[in-house]
Amino acid sequence: MSDPVPPTPPDPDPRPLPPIEPALEDCCGSGCPNCIFDVYQMLLENYKQALAGWEARHPDQAGKPAEQ
Repeated sequence: MSDPVPPTPPDPDPRPLPPIEPALEDCCGSGCPNCIFDVYQMLLENYKQALAGWEARHPDQAGKPAEQ
C-alpha cells in the first residue's frame, strides 16, 4: 500500500483575478452614487495595480495570460 500524496499547499502569493465586468442590464439607470459601472472601474484599477505588483514579484510570469 502506498502512502497518500499530501495535498498541495495553497499558493501564498496567487495571481490577482480581474473583476467581472457588469452587463449593461445590470445597471438600474437611476444615477446611483455608487453605480455598478463606477464600482467596476474602481475594482479594475485596483486589479491593475495588484497585477503590476504581482508581476514585479513574479517576473517569470509577467505578461503571460492567467492559467484557467
